Amino acid sequence: MADPITEARHWYAEELRFTAMVSSRALIEAFATVPRERFVGPGPWRVKSPMRIQDYWATADADPRHVYHDVLIALDEARGINNGQPSLWALLLDELGIRTGEQVLHLGCGAGYYTAIAAELVGAAGKVMAIEIDPGLAEKASEALAPWPQVTVRNADGARIAFDPIDVIVVSAGATHPLAAWLDALKPGGRLLFPMTTTRPGPGAALLVMRGAANAFAARFLCRVGFIPFEGARDEGVSRKLAAALRRDQGAAVKSLRRDSHTRDKTCWLHDRDWCLSSRESTL
Repeated sequence: MADPITEARHWYAEELRFTAMVSSRALIEAFATVPRERFVGPGPWRVKSPMRIQDYWATADADPRHVYHDVLIALDEARGINNGQPSLWALLLDELGIRTGEQVLHLGCGAGYYTAIAAELVGAAGKVMAIEIDPGLAEKASEALAPWPQVTVRNADGARIAFDPIDVIVVSAGATHPLAAWLDALKPGGRLLFPMTTTRPGPGAALLVMRGAANAFAARFLCRVGFIPFEGARDEGVSRKLAAALRRDQGAAVKSLRRDSHTRDKTCWLHDRDWCLSSRESTL
């Protein structure tokens, strides 16, 4: 008979395939392989269901099978820091399309669970750099990620350090805008995924940016999301403009990210000094 925890992990991964409409078989295999219990501390666990997102409740006991459900699991309940919702991350990572051998930068890695999923996707030939600003979480991530030698964990502020050229950047905290350092680090064909959120109550949206040749970027919003703030990537003025833009159409018009100097026109969905989300088709 199969080990009950392994069996639960496989059923969980298969459920995510349906819930998030995941097309990547490699991603489903990663969810079926990585032990989530390794990253969420000892049970019983405090969890949140998507149907009751305001309230934590406790699992009945410390059976690891409890973590294999589509729920948030508290890492620091007092600060509202959780191991993110699996179906959301299954959707986002499927859209991101991480491939074998790629180099991935994960900003705000928390305790490292989704970093481990990325490590499974890049395989032994790839590399994952995980950055976490909280020293305690960074230490937990470093310990939990020890079985993946392709992962390096660093305790640092992902808004204040320079990055080498990279294939994929995944941001796990809410920014009001893309940082220039993130965009500059992307190789041609590189992808940036980050939650674009306001400081006002209500969800933001996950933005996927894809770099083409030179300085051309395609961009599109994937879904509505809610994340804790990325403190070094927030601007109150941009937050207000973002809130107004999201009220208009939830980002449906966005097709590209522009970094060229231009005067605001009717194609500018959200125009700022050094960047602009635009309804113009990208030149990829």
